[in-house]
Amino acid sequence: MTAPLVLDGKTLAQKHEAAMRARVAELRERADGRTPILATILVGADPASATYVKMKGNACERVGMASLKIELPDTTTTAELLAQIDELNRNPDVHGILLQHPVPAQIDERACFDAIALEKDVDGVTCLGFGRMSMGESAYGCATPKGIMRLLEHYQIPLQGKHAVVVGRSPILGKPMAMMLLGANATVTICHSRTERLADHIRQADIVVGAVGKPEFIKAEWIKDGAVVVDAGYHPGGVGDIELEPLKDRVAAWTPVPGGVGPMTINTLIFQTLEAGEKALGTP
Repeated sequence: MTAPLVLDGKTLAQKHEAAMRARVAELRERADGRTPILATILVGADPASATYVKMKGNACERVGMASLKIELPDTTTTAELLAQIDELNRNPDVHGILLQHPVPAQIDERACFDAIALEKDVDGVTCLGFGRMSMGESAYGCATPKGIMRLLEHYQIPLQGKHAVVVGRSPILGKPMAMMLLGANATVTICHSRTERLADHIRQADIVVGAVGKPEFIKAEWIKDGAVVVDAGYHPGGVGDIELEPLKDRVAAWTPVPGGVGPMTINTLIFQTLEAGEKALGTP
């Protein structure tokens, strides 16, 4: 067997950023100095969420785009957050809206996600966006699974006719991941932490996507030789959802943790914000 292919999301994201910088510069010239703007909403003071929002703002800056940071207290109500989202929806200078997940428990997160205007749903979190994507209609894909699809496409990983097993069913990762793979003509099985005989399902997979949110929940011995392994998890200690170390010399391709899926998630958010800005400000 040839040497396993490392699906290097960090390097790919850097290449895409270089191309995006050129697109932003061209857009700014056509739009009298205006640039795409991503509004980020952080509710509460969760350190991890604050770090993620900062990383997204830094990524905007690297490609020449702007970000509008909105920070709300952890006492914010659903009504207050909905009012903030409505204001951003009506702001013509804002082209993308990111509501950082998770929000405090008293907030109806789904209602707030779904309040984001479809044309500004650059993180792909609305039910309408999910439905349109699932039906093959125009919509921005949820950033992590869409980032994975861009990574697989770049490395020319065959998907058509392959059996993909997605372990995880969250509305912003597992479910849209399955729909995107299905749209690429893979045969898809969705599993989760309560699936019976989970190891047996995974052993049949040509492509395994770990999106269950539990450190090294998916064991290396469950994965067959020559499979493509995509680990969308990240946990303290730099481990993902899949036991990767024993797999590195016997699978066809694998994503490192960190440096695989994570950089492509942020890159996809910025990429889709740029697309939204181009639509709003005018393309050639």
